[in-house]
Amino acid sequence: MLAPFASFAKGAPFAPFRRLLSSLRPTSHPPPPIIPPPDPYAGAPPPSSFPPSSFLAKPFFRQEVLHQSSLSAARVTRITTPHGSFLTPSFVAVATNAALKGVSVDAAREEGQDLVFCNSYHLLLQPGPEVIREAGGVHRFMGMSEERGTVGPVITDSGGFQVFSLMHGTVFEDLREESEMKRAAQSNSKYRPAASKSSKPAVKVTEEGVVFRSYRDGAMVPLTPESTVDAQKAYGADIIVPLDELPSYGVRGDGLRRSVERTHRWEARSLGRHLERVESDNGDGQAMYGIIHGGVDKNLRAYSTSYITSLPFDGVCIGGSLGGNRDEMIDMLSFVMPRVHRANEEKAGRNKPVHLLGIADEPSIREAAPLGIDTFDSCFPTRLARHGTLLTSENASGRLHIKSKKYSRQYGVPLDEGCECFACRTHDRAYMHHLIRAKEPLFLELATRHNIAYMNRYMAKLREDIMNDRV
Repeated sequence: MLAPFASFAKGAPFAPFRRLLSSLRPTSHPPPPIIPPPDPYAGAPPPSSFPPSSFLAKPFFRQEVLHQSSLSAARVTRITTPHGSFLTPSFVAVATNAALKGVSVDAAREEGQDLVFCNSYHLLLQPGPEVIREAGGVHRFMGMSEERGTVGPVITDSGGFQVFSLMHGTVFEDLREESEMKRAAQSNSKYRPAASKSSKPAVKVTEEGVVFRSYRDGAMVPLTPESTVDAQKAYGADIIVPLDELPSYGVRGDGLRRSVERTHRWEARSLGRHLERVESDNGDGQAMYGIIHGGVDKNLRAYSTSYITSLPFDGVCIGGSLGGNRDEMIDMLSFVMPRVHRANEEKAGRNKPVHLLGIADEPSIREAAPLGIDTFDSCFPTRLARHGTLLTSENASGRLHIKSKKYSRQYGVPLDEGCECFACRTHDRAYMHHLIRAKEPLFLELATRHNIAYMNRYMAKLREDIMNDRV
């Protein structure tokens, strides 16, 4: 039965088909190797992959413990950077776009603000790293002056927090309030490539990094562990951080572990890039803090603490979701912080600063400082000011809603008794009530100055209590 088919197959009609089959036969060149995707559980580079010299303390950055409380892990320290020193525990004001909302850097310094936090995500999109580098770095760009005594340390983040906030649909007020932002002109740079108009999702995460859609002009912008360090070198901040992945609060189990592993790999890549040259583009030394993750999983928090503290970072940040409320957050910090301090002593043989990312409300500071956390950043004091809420020591809540009609005739009464800020020295509650009711821009400046002064006065009192072993 096969004979007819075999005979027909040898005929002329099948000659073209035979030639096609011949052309598809393997050649002498082997096919390209198949590269498997990265193992999501693959460990990050070990500490031994970093040069021994990178573990030594940097001459331009140090932390000196002035007093260790006998009641808790709270401590008063002095941290020295290339642009000045500051005492801890300390409140860090957020200058999202290299500007504190409503006040100049000079005004903030007058109210006791030493350290400010700028967001790489926003600066990457506007004005761009090249502009800031050409201006002489973020300190000069912001108008800090040695002659006026307004030069102080600056922290920049990697931009990851804002990117993943976009991904999880939790874009905070710093984006919602940017109605004055105009669509920026497209520009080419090594930090930010040309815009690409497409229907791609707002955020795409790969092992290489993150690609996100700019909220300014729709450009798809890549952010990698290396490129965020390059940008922060251009900014010239005193303290910089590596790229990390921020999973949403609901991520648990296998997904959370994969995220932690990726974050470790990204942080190690950022650290490696930083160690190629620990100075900024303007020649000033820069410290880099590692970020501990793990969400609400204590085993992963312990795992992340062990790995991050084993690397030659100059300090540590506590990042990611720490719980659904303050009690859960403090419980997690109580678990993590002893491990952080013990690891720093055993592995580095010295104290290293600890920063709590994105948390700086008074109740949280009051409970977290005794655990040995040094610095706290948040935009909440300046945000409260924009909405007419002033921080005071007057009542249990500590909040004064100046828009309330009951303040309309409180002549001669300062916002907070005992406060020496510019607003309290020069104006009373009745005038501040009038300003916010009339929607006068002056209110924003006065209210913001007051809230910044209040936070710095609060931290000074906390340091005094630690020095006297009351905390």
